[in-house]
Amino acid sequence: MTKKSFWDDAYASTHQTIVSAVEGCDIELESTIFFAFSGGQESDQGTIAGLPVTSARKEGLCIKYTLPLDHGLQVGQSVLVEIDWSRRYRLMRLHFAAELVLELFYKELNDVEKVGAHIAQDKARIDFAWPESIAPLLPSIAERANKIISSDREIRTGFDDVENERRYWEIEGFSKVPCGGTHVRSTGEIGQIRLKRNNIGKGKERVEIFLCEQ
Repeated sequence: MTKKSFWDDAYASTHQTIVSAVEGCDIELESTIFFAFSGGQESDQGTIAGLPVTSARKEGLCIKYTLPLDHGLQVGQSVLVEIDWSRRYRLMRLHFAAELVLELFYKELNDVEKVGAHIAQDKARIDFAWPESIAPLLPSIAERANKIISSDREIRTGFDDVENERRYWEIEGFSKVPCGGTHVRSTGEIGQIRLKRNNIGKGKERVEIFLCEQ
């Protein structure tokens, strides 16, 4: 099992750890701040021991990192993990913006179903199974999301199940939601957002989420 130190401190950009496994290009670490793609949130970008990480993936409770073939790392070696902090912080902000928007849709439309999501550095998106255009709802959803953002409410995170690494985020009085991503500490860090509708096929609607600073 890889200790996910990004849950202990999502704001850490460097981390000293030990190589716990090596198999060709792939390595594992005892602990890590380098997030691997999960729940639609893209993997971090960065280096391990100064070497570029070409991919990061979850395998059970472990995270495997792919490095250049000639990395030369050995089990037991101490290494420094460094992530692209500016990218991670945008992912955190857009991730939680998407969480807010999704929860507001769930509260507005009892039968709406999320069928996909993706959090990238430039925008986030949520795909819904829904029989008609959701465009008329977007102004209200955006207004309500931005009101929560402006109120700068605390975002609490923790474990519902430590052994199986099932985590949640919670805003008191709003929602408690299962989620294993990285999160900002408060809604105010997100900044104001804007929404755009994209019809992706019969019975499917996509909401794209942007930070207003873009």
